[in-house]
Amino acid sequence: MKQVVQNYKSGELAVLDVPVPGCKPGGVLVRSAFSLISTGTELMKVSEAGMSMLGKARSRPDQVAKVMQSVATNGVPATYRKVMGKLDSYTPLGYSLCGVVEQVGAGIDDVKVGDLVACAGNEHALHAELNWVPKNLYTPVPDGLAPRHAAFGTVGSIALQGVRQGESRLGEVALVIGLGLIGQLVVQLLAASGVRVVGADPDPARCELAERLGAAACGDPASAAVETAVAELTGGHGVDQVYLAAGGGSNQPVELAARLCRDRGRVVDIGKCRLDLPWNAYYEKELDVRFSRSYGPGRYDPEYELEGRDYPIGYVRWTERRNLACFLDLLARGSVDVEPLVSHIADFDAAVETYQRLKDGDLKAVAVLFRYPEHTVEAAAPEVAVPAVDVKRSPARAAKTPARLAFVGAGNYASSMLLPHLVQREGVEMSTVVTTTALSAANAQRKFGFAEATTDLDAVLGDKSIDAVFVVTRHSSHAELTRKALLSGKAVFVEKPLALTEEELAGVLAAVEESGNDRLQVGFNRRFSPLLREARQRFGDRSGPASLRYLVNAGRLDHGSWYLRQGTEGSRFAGEGGHFIDTASWLLEADPVSVYATATPGNDDIQVVLRYPDGSTATISYVTTGPSGFPKETLDLVADGKALRLDDFVRASVYGRKRWVSSRLPKARDKGQCAELAAFVKAVRTGGPMPVPLESLVATTAATLAVQAGLASGAPVTLARAR
Repeated sequence: MKQVVQNYKSGELAVLDVPVPGCKPGGVLVRSAFSLISTGTELMKVSEAGMSMLGKARSRPDQVAKVMQSVATNGVPATYRKVMGKLDSYTPLGYSLCGVVEQVGAGIDDVKVGDLVACAGNEHALHAELNWVPKNLYTPVPDGLAPRHAAFGTVGSIALQGVRQGESRLGEVALVIGLGLIGQLVVQLLAASGVRVVGADPDPARCELAERLGAAACGDPASAAVETAVAELTGGHGVDQVYLAAGGGSNQPVELAARLCRDRGRVVDIGKCRLDLPWNAYYEKELDVRFSRSYGPGRYDPEYELEGRDYPIGYVRWTERRNLACFLDLLARGSVDVEPLVSHIADFDAAVETYQRLKDGDLKAVAVLFRYPEHTVEAAAPEVAVPAVDVKRSPARAAKTPARLAFVGAGNYASSMLLPHLVQREGVEMSTVVTTTALSAANAQRKFGFAEATTDLDAVLGDKSIDAVFVVTRHSSHAELTRKALLSGKAVFVEKPLALTEEELAGVLAAVEESGNDRLQVGFNRRFSPLLREARQRFGDRSGPASLRYLVNAGRLDHGSWYLRQGTEGSRFAGEGGHFIDTASWLLEADPVSVYATATPGNDDIQVVLRYPDGSTATISYVTTGPSGFPKETLDLVADGKALRLDDFVRASVYGRKRWVSSRLPKARDKGQCAELAAFVKAVRTGGPMPVPLESLVATTAATLAVQAGLASGAPVTLARAR
């Protein structure tokens, strides 16, 4: 197998062929999928190895002291041979990875071959294709957590242990000095705990990243920005805790900590920075200085790490392993997001080049991952199932006028984009509005003329006089509410997305099959836009494959928006990306067969490439970093010597043998909501077919889910249709 090593004497880095480690009792043999380069700790080791002997001595006075003791005990010649022999040996790099259990040692019963685990330890979670990992230094990865994210487990545990040492409490204010990899994680953990965070780092890009990830304010420690932010947030008292996550030889971090910490505050040292404590400053405030020991209790204890002797939970609540499991759980639930920290993913074979680029400064990075060869867990081509739609339809309702409608949810979108088009429509009766709070239901009743307002969903579903239910709630509830409404026999209009997971989608289709009720519409309104429909008609039929480009200038969300709660509400693209996939599929008259997705760090800007059965492709560029004055949506379709262009639903044009350009629409863009609702109401009243075939809704939802799978795997995702 291959392993990354370094010669500390010469500084040489290499990927060596070494024997496969044996699978000893009390541990497991793990095949690496992703391993993380700690751009702080590991680069420090790499840089030290390149120093002169004098430089090495100056950087490690602790080792010099050991050498001097050896000289006193064993003499100069023996000590020299011992030291040079050690320096001129290859040493391993790495301490945080995720991989697949390949072999289980005796005494292990909590994992099995094929399980995905996160591993820790600078002797056991190395940059190597295979590692033997003892029991207390691995933990199973929660279902659904991407392997490349689970590879952050060790550094996440370091940050988590530091936060535990700070004993942060809800409502407190903390200062994080140093916004590298550990510092960024500390910021997120504190923000998730209800602590307001100020960050300090000389790098503006790291400050901006920390603010996006939850910090209230960040700035250069040499400027007045940090002190101003602390004064504003604390009323001039100073922060409750300071977390030292910086490295280097400057004493500025500990001096800044003393200046900005409140009386009797806590200072926690997580990184390896200079600690010449200014005695007067720390004494006068009676500051509590604490050290955070790596991943937590158990670190450096061979009985715990190597022999698997756990500490009783009643005495030691958070050990190394329990911290590791806790951090993975936070990742899986979306409380912490490591994707924005991934600056680069390199193939394992390019390890030496990657380290060199980091050392030389050519590669600016917060976190870098090694991706291992194709036999790892992520090598198999990922798939997302497109369930078959097989339903024995119940007899259609007889035509009925008016159609009695109920709304579940009456938030901003429902109140501005749906209800105004319905209240004046002929043949519609606004029956009942259901909300979670009584006052919001009463407001919707007053504004839109509902006959009844309630918070009781079951009463609405049990009301046989109601013909259709509109589900316009938060994303996480869509699938379950749709399922219940279908089982109650109602026609359902659910705002996008239909589902956030494959399991939710399967649950909706199970309800269709069980009830025989396939009267379902998802709010993909753009295919109903009059301007786009006219442009498509003028474009005409095509005989060859097409190329479609769709640029969505989505813009940034306001801080605190519930759309940002990815752990519960799914990603932003999962919420609205179906709009654009549905539009592309409607224009290309087919459903996609594969999806490839890639993104900038943090998934701010996402590129999605859809492939269709006839060879057509659609590229969707979903960006949040564009200027606010630029049009939100522009689309180009090219095929057979013809081109269609849509400019933000204001103007459209078609180029072919003849050129057609629409007149410019008024400022209010018609994106199809009115026509979509008209088609849905007509289907409900007449018992006719729904506006969009169920098969298309399912295919679009599956393709949207495949985007997230593709971002996690870095590989194209096949949309596997049931046979």
